[in-house]
Amino acid sequence: MNQEHRLQQRKVRFDFTDTPLHWVPNEPEASHIMNSLHLILPAGEFWFCRVYNKALPLVTDPQLREDVQGFVKQEAQHARAHDSALTPYLLRHGIDPTPFTRRVHWLFDQALCDFPLGDNAISRALQPWWLRQRVGLIAAVEHFTCVLGDWIITTRGLDNADPVMLDLLRWHGAEEVEHRSVAHDLHVHIGGSLLMRWLFMLIATPALIFLFSTAMKTMMRQDPVTRYRPGFLRLWYHLGKRDLMPRMGHVGRSVLRYFNPGYHPRSEGDIGVALNYLASSPAAQRAAAEKGPVSA
Repeated sequence: MNQEHRLQQRKVRFDFTDTPLHWVPNEPEASHIMNSLHLILPAGEFWFCRVYNKALPLVTDPQLREDVQGFVKQEAQHARAHDSALTPYLLRHGIDPTPFTRRVHWLFDQALCDFPLGDNAISRALQPWWLRQRVGLIAAVEHFTCVLGDWIITTRGLDNADPVMLDLLRWHGAEEVEHRSVAHDLHVHIGGSLLMRWLFMLIATPALIFLFSTAMKTMMRQDPVTRYRPGFLRLWYHLGKRDLMPRMGHVGRSVLRYFNPGYHPRSEGDIGVALNYLASSPAAQRAAAEKGPVSA
């Protein structure tokens, strides 16, 4: 991160009382795909925080240490914000997310925990290696969140969507662009290799497609307006052509960029556009007003 810019936690809150289930007007499929974030992210981003708190004692660079601390605070707030939509919003509309969220919690709380094979001598000896692998996986996922975040704050295709849900996604997306380099820089700092980052991108890409597809199916099967249509990628492709999702070609090219040996996330998105949105976000403005002026 730039030393002149400090990552800050914006304690935003959202009221979904008047937000319809199909918050993108007349586009239930697009709404369900983006609502998948509420099912995936609370468990996932709290897991990010746990892993990064484990890595923090290994950070010897003061600026990176500050960036990692800011990243953890922002990711925790992202998890809380999406969790606030998960239960009251979806349940109010007759959607039970637990068939999916049970499996997501198992993934992050069991399969990717500190000791997935049990607390034994071998697991303890492998802890430094296992920590690097998880930080590398987060770096790959953060590449996607930055690319998607840059799209959500710049697309005009959703300007007529529900303003509360759109503000949640754009605030979140802007902060993903804001801290775009932290995961990569941390993985490099603790000894992660280029080849391992490439491997984790190959793992993260199909894993995220599977998670989004399964989360979408969970909701669409419970929504009387929709039926799940086979071919998640085909649906995404057609929505992307209408600027209701990022174009698949754009996302695909971003994945290929990750395999450039000289790649660094600072080339993704526009930090100025992200910060401009954060300055104008209704939720972020309310959070700043409630926090009050910062004393020198």
